[in-house]
Amino acid sequence: MPLKEYKPGTAFPGVIGRTADQSESAWPEPRRAKEGAPNVLFIVLDDTGFGQLGCYGSPINTPNLDSLAEGGLVYNNMHTTALCSPTRTCILTGRNHHSNNMACITEGSTGYPGYNGYIPFENGFLSEMLLEHGYNTYAVGKWHLTPADQIASAGPYDRWPLGRGFERYYGFLGGETHQYYPELVYDNHPVSPPKTPEEGYTLNEDLADRAIQFIADSKQVAPNKPFFMYFCPGAMHAPHHVPKEWADKYKGKFEDGWEAYRKKTFARQKELGIVPKDAKISRHDPDVKPWGECSPEEQKLYARMMEVFAGFLEHTDYHIGRLLQFLKDMGEFENTLIMVISDNGASSEGGPTGSVNENLFFNNVPESLEENLTRLDKLGGPETFNHYAWGWTWAGDTPFRRWKRETYRGGVSDPFIVHWPGGISARGEVRTQYAHAIDMVPTILECLGIEPLTVIKGVTQSPIEGVSFAHTLGNANAPSRHHTQYFEMMGHRSLYHDGWRAVCPWPGPSFTEAGKPFGEPISAEKLTELDATGWELYNVQEDWTENENVAAENRPKLIEMIATWYAEAGKYNVLPIDARGVLRLADERPQIAVDRTRYTYYPGTQAIPANAAVSVLNRPHSITADVEIPVGGAEGVLLAHGGIDAGYSFYMKGGKLHWVHNYVARALYHVESGEKVPEGRHKLRFEFEVTGEPDVASGKGAPGRAQLYIDGNLVGQAEVPVTTPLMLGLTSGVTCGSAPGAPVTPDYRPPFEFTGKIYSVTVDVSGKLIEDKEVGMRMVMARQ
Repeated sequence: MPLKEYKPGTAFPGVIGRTADQSESAWPEPRRAKEGAPNVLFIVLDDTGFGQLGCYGSPINTPNLDSLAEGGLVYNNMHTTALCSPTRTCILTGRNHHSNNMACITEGSTGYPGYNGYIPFENGFLSEMLLEHGYNTYAVGKWHLTPADQIASAGPYDRWPLGRGFERYYGFLGGETHQYYPELVYDNHPVSPPKTPEEGYTLNEDLADRAIQFIADSKQVAPNKPFFMYFCPGAMHAPHHVPKEWADKYKGKFEDGWEAYRKKTFARQKELGIVPKDAKISRHDPDVKPWGECSPEEQKLYARMMEVFAGFLEHTDYHIGRLLQFLKDMGEFENTLIMVISDNGASSEGGPTGSVNENLFFNNVPESLEENLTRLDKLGGPETFNHYAWGWTWAGDTPFRRWKRETYRGGVSDPFIVHWPGGISARGEVRTQYAHAIDMVPTILECLGIEPLTVIKGVTQSPIEGVSFAHTLGNANAPSRHHTQYFEMMGHRSLYHDGWRAVCPWPGPSFTEAGKPFGEPISAEKLTELDATGWELYNVQEDWTENENVAAENRPKLIEMIATWYAEAGKYNVLPIDARGVLRLADERPQIAVDRTRYTYYPGTQAIPANAAVSVLNRPHSITADVEIPVGGAEGVLLAHGGIDAGYSFYMKGGKLHWVHNYVARALYHVESGEKVPEGRHKLRFEFEVTGEPDVASGKGAPGRAQLYIDGNLVGQAEVPVTTPLMLGLTSGVTCGSAPGAPVTPDYRPPFEFTGKIYSVTVDVSGKLIEDKEVGMRMVMARQ
């Protein structure tokens, strides 16, 4: 006799008597998907430009993604927001980035609706929707959607992946991570990578392994249960890390430079039908040095940077291919609806000369060709944090102008592939209909025959703002249904409306022409001036790459477009316009913990993200470790913050006390105690006394005097001429008792766990330091 089931929340349909033999049971109906419902797989690439995948004309080998294009559809008119976190909110919610309060990355949030970084619970995620319809839901890889102040172990966890409808998660919560030493989170807790770089570890392989495991875990129990997987490898964001043999596949392939890359890629795009036959390639970017004007040394460095990037992309494609092959092997590939997208255009964060350490950019430290050349052979390896030069960014967005963070098409027009053999009969066709990342959710829902939920976890849902393009899957000639779309990214604005684009670039069409750097604030007076004279107009039906500004001869159309932009801005919480870039990082934000001057850390605990940890930059401070030294001595990290790109470490080695400051991989400032730490319980202390003013604009933090103490007795000191001014390790937080990430110093190998006992380590930023007028004389005498 079949089980009697009923929907939860409805009346019990069985019979309840005095005893079981007088009763009839019934069970709450499990959440089951429709029989034969397809799996859904989103593959979200990072910082991958329109012209960087093989199926979009690139010379880089991406056979697995190309196979999806050959067996499915390629869209040439898909758009994003120009930045990662904002776009990812659009992909997962179907609402605009300002509606999601994610106008910028989480670290760049500000205290305004549309900008605060708290994605509203009324804007449900696709994972939350599909979970209610019987799907397993998995997120693997980059997240970057939790407010920056909430990714520490104190939570709250309701905006972590498991709080937003994903049943399982494995990846990293921030915007980027070291590909050999990643900061990994498994569900709601941090974990260490399963291997070391010396053992062949790469994040790409690890994420593919975990994605395969998650699917297999469920399918072996419930083979009929579909899944939704949000797979985000973190590539091609910096650091461009890949084993040398992958980069070496491209040796000599880019020696003819970025103009040649663009020319060949554009020709191939026309052959593939990715761009219209009458399209013209965009102008040479004024911020990019012509390849022929680069010195032989520059060309050598830049070519290798691109070889590493290309190898990294092929390596990423290979591991995506492993996931696809697994779906084929288990018979799920044909019934999996796959969408592949990049979150924005190619990244310009390497600057005009590229970088061996991306953290130089975030600390205003200029690049040095000479220094970068000395690390040429290390590019792509665990000792660098590298990013290519602007020329390759520009080339990567072929045929468009500009790049990530700007709302010209180079920043917002991205690769997009749809593959679903069980639901799409067309193979290898190009679709030209206008679409935006907010359209992915409604398209999925229509393909699955699911209505948007009106309530999720008791919260009434807001309307989905995207429009489905499901009607285009089977019809290349279907009309576009997405007619109007606004764009705003850190003051750079544009609007699409029925074949026209209006763009108001900030600080200008290029940094060179504007004479101002990215991140220049906009005053109210300047905004008025920009609205009067700063908007450009393009008829993208005829001028696909935004080459011909027709604003002057179409003034009424331009005024209409500007007015429409403001109407959309009012609708979606876009105001106030905030053009600041990295300057936003310095804004104060709400913190869970009360403000204090003493921070106490304990061994065996989770790493503390930088935004939840104490900042010691440009201020006097002390670090005091309460320890027990066993017989025979001890060694290991007491407290560390950062990694190979910048940071400090307070540790013991060879029985002595050490402190080292890694100044953005440019210099190591080190002090060592003149005597060994004796056995027993002791207070080991480091002090930094500021002796000058920082010059943050020039990339120089405050100089100072570093001193080491054992039980209040000075045992070592050194002058530190410069420190890191703004940001320590991009991907490594504060750790107590070990340093498992990329090491701050080559003086030890991670995790370098402390072998004695640590009771606690306290960082004091009150400015109170030990004062002992005789201590300096004792140090001098001790050296005689």
